[in-house]
Amino acid sequence: MASRPSLRSCENCPIRHNAVCAECDASELAVLERTKSYRTVPAGSPLATAGEPLEYLSSLVEGCATMSRTLEDGRRQTVGLLLPSDFIGRPGRKTSAYDIEAVSDVTLCRFERRTFERLVRETPHIATRMLTMTLDELDAARDWAVVLGRMTAREKVASFFVSLARRHATGSGQDQPARSVTLRLPLSREAMADHLGLTIETTSRQVTALRKDGLIEVPSAREVRIPDFERLALEAGEDDDGGLIA
Repeated sequence: MASRPSLRSCENCPIRHNAVCAECDASELAVLERTKSYRTVPAGSPLATAGEPLEYLSSLVEGCATMSRTLEDGRRQTVGLLLPSDFIGRPGRKTSAYDIEAVSDVTLCRFERRTFERLVRETPHIATRMLTMTLDELDAARDWAVVLGRMTAREKVASFFVSLARRHATGSGQDQPARSVTLRLPLSREAMADHLGLTIETTSRQVTALRKDGLIEVPSAREVRIPDFERLALEAGEDDDGGLIA
């Protein structure tokens, strides 16, 4: 579990303008600098376990993780995908509500839970940013409920690629994805199927179908190129404003 010296400065942090500290001024960043620590976790390791104490609240700086819930009969459902700038944990909650697992090597920017709860109370910019992120997460969860509950397998796979493209654009400081987008997939085909509530065979068939129809290109197993983002977004059931077509 190594620290990342290159990430020690908040000003040089790759998630600086999208994370929970996005609205902090120089004096507030200085406080964060004194209270944070970094931890690197290898792929396959748990970041949190449902019902267990969560001593640190964290932002993902690098890597990807999944949030899941395991039912009493052993069935597991992925409920969220965490990418750089996403936040793990909730102020005021001592335990994790979900199992969170690194699906690639993950670097976390961590704050001891009680220290961060104090910062939220004393730093309006952090509290405001947390509210914005929470509301964005709520909107995303509602959209994803439509994806899982009402969309066809083809639309689910297309929506997954569209969502990744939008997240990539946001992380790069863009309002919208470019017309042509190349994505490095954070999940294996099996993990992607689990995330979408599909079998790996169905997921693979839909990826192949989208490729044959010219909606995506697949240069390698972990890379997808979208030659025309708007065309793929329409295939996923989105309107011109990026919302789901009812």
